[in-house]
Amino acid sequence: MTSLIPLAPGVWYLPGAVNSFVVAGSGQTALLIDTGLDDAHARKLLRVLEEAGLTPGGIMNTHSHADHHGGNRLILKRFPDLKVFAPPLEDAVITHPILEPLTLFGARPPRELQSKFLLAPPSPARLAPEPGLSRIGGADVELIEVAGHASLMYAVRVGEVLYAADALFGEDALNKHPLTFCADSGLQKRSAAKLARLEGVRTVLPGHGNPTSDLAGLVAANLAAYERTTAAVLRAVQAGEASIDELLARVCGALGITMTNAGAVVLNRAVVSAHLTELLEGGRLEMKVMDNKLIFSAQA
Repeated sequence: MTSLIPLAPGVWYLPGAVNSFVVAGSGQTALLIDTGLDDAHARKLLRVLEEAGLTPGGIMNTHSHADHHGGNRLILKRFPDLKVFAPPLEDAVITHPILEPLTLFGARPPRELQSKFLLAPPSPARLAPEPGLSRIGGADVELIEVAGHASLMYAVRVGEVLYAADALFGEDALNKHPLTFCADSGLQKRSAAKLARLEGVRTVLPGHGNPTSDLAGLVAANLAAYERTTAAVLRAVQAGEASIDELLARVCGALGITMTNAGAVVLNRAVVSAHLTELLEGGRLEMKVMDNKLIFSAQA
């Protein structure tokens, strides 16, 4: 039977497709950091908290992707007075989740893009404190800005334990999803590198994957994966000028990815677009409009 797994005194996590990070607060309360994709994960989270003699003191969502706040609704039904905190911009999406599929699709999304993987139930998020030491939901934590995977995102540190959220992925997740999602690939790389410079971290927990004591190794694996994507996008453009959708097909072919649903297409298209922007800003590519299409070509 699943239970809270201790990482340090007063710090636990609940494993899942998305990990939930739990920090002891005042009395018998705990801050819940990321509540998972849906009611099933949230129900499990509440059960293991009760078994540990804890009650929620607050919710902190590290960013607004549906798999990190989809469990808010059920928890708020049980504890309606709980406050939900999130970084700037991300709080708006959590409050108005239609913004996630709308942004990915570029317009009101069709029904297939309104699944729980892209459209979580709304919850009334408020602005989290600025990065640094803070007390949230009765728990003392350090918030670290790690934008890139999302428009803005916070990693959370408690003493020698770092919850990296989706600034770092476990190696299994990197292998399973070669096109690691990002809104800004350049920022994604800089945020991962910033975490490598932290001192005194003995345990790091990625948002997806198992905890490890090897922060440097985990950062290196993530940076290598991000650079592989940039290189794949560059090679796709060097194969001949093309539109974003044509380049997406080339990149997926090169990386052995088969997309079978609309959600995968819009997510992976966004990843390719982010790396195209990085390459454009680095002077490696050119962008033009031709035949009523946006076309990318290698810098002469």
